[in-house]
Amino acid sequence: MAFYRYFASAAVVGALALAPAHAKVIDQGEIGFTVAHTAQVAATPADVWKMLRMPQSWWSKEHSWSGDAANFWLDSQAGGCFCEKLPDAGSGVGSVQHARVLFSKPNELLRLSGAFGPLQGEALDATLTIQIKETPTGSALRFDYVVGGYMRFKVADIAPAVDKVIGEQLLGLANALGGALPPTRGEKAAETPKEETPATKDEPGLDAAVADLVEEEAKTAPDESR
Repeated sequence: MAFYRYFASAAVVGALALAPAHAKVIDQGEIGFTVAHTAQVAATPADVWKMLRMPQSWWSKEHSWSGDAANFWLDSQAGGCFCEKLPDAGSGVGSVQHARVLFSKPNELLRLSGAFGPLQGEALDATLTIQIKETPTGSALRFDYVVGGYMRFKVADIAPAVDKVIGEQLLGLANALGGALPPTRGEKAAETPKEETPATKDEPGLDAAVADLVEEEAKTAPDESR
């Protein structure tokens, strides 16, 4: 059941009305993959950091082992635990370590090491980097999740599912902060064919935290003129 709670439910994420501005599997190989998600919110970096430290308020209960987000907690210092309490079902209280904090810079960056959900049972290293950048309208957020090592899943099958799960968590964080802002003109431009895409480096309002992902999407956009 844990596999379905973590990954099968991810299929519905694409139907959600408010999604992060950009999301994609940005790299994939035989032994691992990388996914990236970005969004912008009308909240200060300090407010984002405060919310980030309360996973019980934004990490989905559908991606828990207990089925209740209230059981999450996060010690945001290096070495701290992103953990979950497993309530006593008759044999004592249990717990789960989802990830361990590697790097903590308030209002700017939180990096955690941990293979989420059923990936925990595989011989994997996985790192989630959460970046916060101040913008004129609030903050830009970026989640990068890098997974590598030996696993019994096929990368081509599991990478898109993990991508959706990570995106759902960024969406939860954005919604807890009032909702994701509409994409900027530069982000919308990344969805057009390359020859029609204006330069993004100097695009007003396009924050540095998301610029590289937008530029990458612009490079790989299909040529619809053919």
